[in-house]
Parts: sequence; structure tokens; C-alpha cells
Amino acid sequence: MRKADLWRYIGAERSALADTWESLSPQQWNAPSWCEGWTVRKVAGHVLAAAEQTPLRFLEEFASAGFKFDVFADRGAEQRSGLSPEELVRRLRARTTTHNHPPGPVSAMLGEIVVHGDDMRRPLGLSHASPEPALVAVADAWKATNVLIGSKKRIEGLRLKATDAPWSYGDGPELSGPLQSLVLVMTGRTQALSDLSGDGVSVLARRAQ
Repeated sequence: MRKADLWRYIGAERSALADTWESLSPQQWNAPSWCEGWTVRKVAGHVLAAAEQTPLRFLEEFASAGFKFDVFADRGAEQRSGLSPEELVRRLRARTTTHNHPPGPVSAMLGEIVVHGDDMRRPLGLSHASPEPALVAVADAWKATNVLIGSKKRIEGLRLKATDAPWSYGDGPELSGPLQSLVLVMTGRTQALSDLSGDGVSVLARRAQ
């Protein structure tokens, strides 16, 4: 997918997530997300931190965190999670047309907003259907890489097959189901295994233990 198209989907996903944030109650903001130990508000802070990131700022903040990515990510999320919901929404909407990003492929930014959007929505019983081309782009980008999220190793020896899109990958015990849920389990969100079927479900569940 062309970079221009990736950015178009990123902008649309950010806009949709800002709409979701506008609808949340105080209780929902403080509810647990699918990111272990993080509330919905803290994931929102992380999403905004990524959307506002630049290569130079990334390097400065990463170095300040001792080149430990978990420390770096937690600091960025914590700094912005104290913002009011209105300010979080305003600043995310301001990033629906910008193309700044940390070092790395633009597809990673699309994956960031797609997956973290579900990290916040799904525990609250909310749903959002990301566009098929966006999901295909994310799945194709992550199926063969272990950088940060370890997707390649996690799905090694398994066959992933979408039931709602013309996408499949790998050989072995099969996991089949919605592509959005396949993307989630590729990144370690085992909560989405309940959306899938096939012999590969139990295999992936064991690997996560």
C-alpha cells in the first residue's frame, strides 16, 4: 500500500477513535484496558504520544529512558494521561492530517492506532470495524517481523485465515475468523482468541501462558 493511502487510513482511524473518546464516561476512562496494567485513559495517552512523536524527540526520550522501550512508552503514556478528555480529543483530532512519526515504517503507525483502539473499546463492550484494506496492510506488515511485538515468532507454524477478507498466511494448525481479531492475536491480545476457531487456537493459547 502506498504511504499516502496508509496515512489516509491512519487519519480516519484517529478520527474514529476521537469520536469514541468523546462518548466515554468518567468510569469508562478509568476502566482497565487490554494493555496489562493500563487504564483506558493511559492507553489514550500512549496513542497521543505516538501521534505527536517525531524522530528527534523519539531519540531524545528513548535515550532518557535508558534505551528501554517499556520505560519510554510508559513515560509518554503517563505524561499525557493526565490531560482532560477534551484535550486528549482535541490533540488527537489535530493529528488526523499530519504525517510525523517516530523512526520505523508508516504501517506500524497504522497498526498502532488499529490495535490500541481495540485495546480501549473492546473491554468497554464497544466495537469498531477498521476498513479491510487497512487491516490487510497491518497483517501483511506484522506477519514477518518480531520487532517490538514479536508477531512472527508468535504465529510461527500456524495458518491464519480470515473469514471476512481474502487474506491468509502460514502453514500448520489453522486459526480462522475476522481479520481484525487475527491482527489482535498476532500482537498478543489473547482475549480475541474467542473470536477464532480451529486447531491453532489452543496452540496459540498455550504459547501465551
